[in-house]
Parts: sequence; structure tokens; C-alpha cells
Amino acid sequence: MIRGINPIWQALLATLYTWGMTALGAAVVFILPNSNKKVLDVGLGFASGVMAAASFWGLLTPAIDVAESTMGRLALIPVLVGFIVGAVFVFGADLIIAFCGGSKETSVVSLMRVNPVKSPSDVEMSNDKGREEEKANKEMEETAKELSIERALSWRRMLLLIVVITLHNVPEGLAVGISFGSAGKSEKATYESAFNLALAVGLQNLPEGLAVSLPLTGFGYSKWQAFAYGQLSGMVEPLSAVIGAAAVTLIESIMPYALAFAAGAMICVVIDDII
Repeated sequence: MIRGINPIWQALLATLYTWGMTALGAAVVFILPNSNKKVLDVGLGFASGVMAAASFWGLLTPAIDVAESTMGRLALIPVLVGFIVGAVFVFGADLIIAFCGGSKETSVVSLMRVNPVKSPSDVEMSNDKGREEEKANKEMEETAKELSIERALSWRRMLLLIVVITLHNVPEGLAVGISFGSAGKSEKATYESAFNLALAVGLQNLPEGLAVSLPLTGFGYSKWQAFAYGQLSGMVEPLSAVIGAAAVTLIESIMPYALAFAAGAMICVVIDDII
């Protein structure tokens, strides 16, 4: 990120970095064994703490500061409205995903529990000489049916994971864009706070990229294919960041609402979907 340039360009550069961190996380699949998922838990736990702190000090505090300078005693109103709308935005997205995906699980952590699908060769077959051929054929048909259902459910779960992480990158991109767009317009809305927020989002994207690519290898995808899908989940951040920065830059009156909205969305993502 470069000081002194247009905030929209700053937001774009910042989210190109966060997208790059998503790609870097997805690339870890090239060196990490398929069964090792502890690094995801550690990475997401660390990143959630950084994101929560950045949301409070980089978004919520500047929102209160801006609102106080423009609305005085009524400063709490735009902050509360923006915060609640941001949280409802993420919660509503979860409900839509659950409805469309047919699953109540929409958090990143729960959806990461994707077990590789067994192949027919993994199914134990009894070689007892007394087994009748008809019974053996029936058991093989039942086994094939179970494997087919398991594959369908596992792939649906994997697709839902990709959609969840991709959609959750939208409020993160908006938060970065709004933060850069509001930098310098109040005492606490600074370039440094925007920079720190982008840094926190990038750190959080690192394990999320791996959360997509790692299970895909368990489904038989090549590591290059898993990497490609993993990094794609971060592509929405630059677009949403530009929208957020442009909105705050062009309409300064919405800044306290926008900052609080971004804070509510980010904190909701951390609490409901990552921790």
C-alpha cells in the first residue's frame, strides 16, 4: 500500500495483497500432508484474534469518533445501526447459504471437517468360500449405492465450504475498502489503522485458502487443481474493497454507518464462522 495516492487505489492494492495471501495459503497444499489439519486450527485462531482487535480499533473506534464530531450526543445511533446491519448482513448470508445448500452447517470450522471419500477398493470383502454368489452381488450393489451417496454428500459439503469462504470475503473486502476510504477524515481513522486491518485480513486469508485446497486433495483432485480453487475464493475481495472505498469517498455522510457496518460484519464473521 502506498501513502498519498487515491484511497480507492490503496484499497485495491491492499486487497490484491489479501488475495495473494489466500493464494499463498492454498499453495501450502503442495507441501502439507493431506491428513494434517492442525495448522488450520492454529492459523484461524490466531487470525481471528488479530481480526477482532483490528475491527474494534480500526473500524468501530473511528466510527464513534466520526459520529461524535458530526452528531454529538446522538453519535451512538449511526454506530449501532451500522453495526447491527453489518452483523445481520453476515447472519442473513449464512441463512441463505444454509437454505440453498440444504445444510445447517455454514461456519468455516465445521465445514472444514470434510472426510475423503473411500473408493470401492477400500471396502472389505469377505472371501468366505461358503458365501453364495447372489448374496455377494447384493452386498456389492448396496456398497456401491452407499459410496455413491457418500460421494454426493461430500462433494456438496465441499462446494458449500467454497461458497461460504467466498461470500465471507465480501464483508472483509468491504471493511478494508471502507477503512482506506475513511483514512484521514477523523483523528482515529488513519492510514495506519487501515493498513493494520488489511494486514489482519491477509493473515486470516492464509489458513482459509488452505481450508479450501486441503480437502480437495482428499477428493482426488490434483494439487494444482486444489490450489486453483483455493485461491479463487479470495477474488471477490478487491471488487468489494473498491466499492467500499468509493462509497465512503463519494458520500462522506455515510462514513460512520459504513465503518460500523464493516466492524459488525467482521466481528460476526470472527465469532460465528471462524472461532
